[in-house]
Amino acid sequence: MSRDWDSSEAKTVAVVGGREGPPSPPAEAAPGEYVAIKLDGGHTFQKAGIADLDGDGRYDFVIKQPHDNIDPWYKYWKKSPDTYKLEAYRHDGKLLWRYDLGWAIERGIWYSPYVVADLDGDGKAEVAVKTGEGDPRDREGKVQSGPEYVTILDGLTGKARARADWPARELFTGSNAYNYASRNQLGVAYLDGKTPSLIVERGTYNIIVVDAVAFDAGKLRKLWRWCNKDEPRKFWGQGAHWMHAADVDGDGRDEIILGSAVLDDNGKGLWSTGLGHPDHCYVGDLDPARPGLEIYYGIETRQKERNGMCLVDAKSGKILWGHEGFTRHVHSHGMCSDIDARHAGAECYSADTDERKRPAWARLRTCKGKVISEDMSWAFGPLVVYWDADPQRELLRRGRIEKYNGPGLQPRVEGSLAAVADLLGDWREEIITSVKGELRIYTTTIGAKDRRLCLMQDPLYRIDVVHAAMGYFQCPMLSYDLATRSK
Repeated sequence: MSRDWDSSEAKTVAVVGGREGPPSPPAEAAPGEYVAIKLDGGHTFQKAGIADLDGDGRYDFVIKQPHDNIDPWYKYWKKSPDTYKLEAYRHDGKLLWRYDLGWAIERGIWYSPYVVADLDGDGKAEVAVKTGEGDPRDREGKVQSGPEYVTILDGLTGKARARADWPARELFTGSNAYNYASRNQLGVAYLDGKTPSLIVERGTYNIIVVDAVAFDAGKLRKLWRWCNKDEPRKFWGQGAHWMHAADVDGDGRDEIILGSAVLDDNGKGLWSTGLGHPDHCYVGDLDPARPGLEIYYGIETRQKERNGMCLVDAKSGKILWGHEGFTRHVHSHGMCSDIDARHAGAECYSADTDERKRPAWARLRTCKGKVISEDMSWAFGPLVVYWDADPQRELLRRGRIEKYNGPGLQPRVEGSLAAVADLLGDWREEIITSVKGELRIYTTTIGAKDRRLCLMQDPLYRIDVVHAAMGYFQCPMLSYDLATRSK
């Protein structure tokens, strides 16, 4: 898809088989403006699922509100003051439905994963979400018992259509069992290269259980289960705060990147670095001089000698380069994107912590591992966005859009960031934020002189956008290098 700008309006044109279709109705735009969807109830929201709920070809939104997060670790946990609600809004701001997750789902990211995608191929998206029953809270307010499900909600009505059991808690034992068992994720992958499957995951730091589930004919059907309990120790504790699905071996079928370990499309362990839990994990064509995809890691697990920050071959897990030296706890979302046109491919940024978990030192490297900068001003890492008319991303920091080593750009972005995605199809990205009572969509008004494919047409990017509704947010990646790919 492409988007043509003049001074006051935008039009989206579908490109199918190399031919342009008729343009969409024009949408007004002016520099510095944003579109706001008013939220019913004046609340904030934490996450945004982006998909076409009614089949009209336009993106709608399923938000999780309010913008609260309780972590299962004992130092951070607290009793949920209320329940989460999912709300679906049509692109024009009409509230379609509200679904209360209830007291069986505590009010934190890891208790409440959901994704929004067309799972049965009918042109309308469904919502897959972790659910429970009743009020199973114990005296503290923790949920440690009761049934748990992955439930499919109709995207247009919010009504439950099917459900299946979530992987059980029983494998998680010991004094920290509650923390470990409370780490849940949901994803989507094209395991056969043609149809989407749900990836249901429990566990991050030791035991990990993964179910692949298909939704067809109105029912959920388990395809396979993987558990690291009987795997070599290098598959233990390799989970991340985000899940990727990508065809890493070139067979046309998606693999599951859990973190430092990867599952093949058939549910078998493909490889593991054995480095432990990564705090950030980016998958894409990071080094365009090499064939295939690469993965950049910032490893939270302490590394005594090397590789706390590293680039690996996505097909084999072979480490291509890594930081030489001790790392204590590489933290937060780091950064991995092409931001500097002087160097081919993606630049990779991570920061380590000191004893108090504050930023201690940082490195910005090229995709070949060459250190570009040791500047600490980014702390634990900036978010990024394709905003102007060149193929490098801009930095998004403290509400400002900035070019790397360059000027700031308009507008000033307000609110808590929920997602970055190419919603309008012009290969630049929109910024979705939560402001009390509003879902805001910021879009660039900088005209591009060339036309490229809509980023959402790239399978890896599109699934990254789907996964933005769960886990800790990472900016979506591409399976190709935008700067070197022909227009």
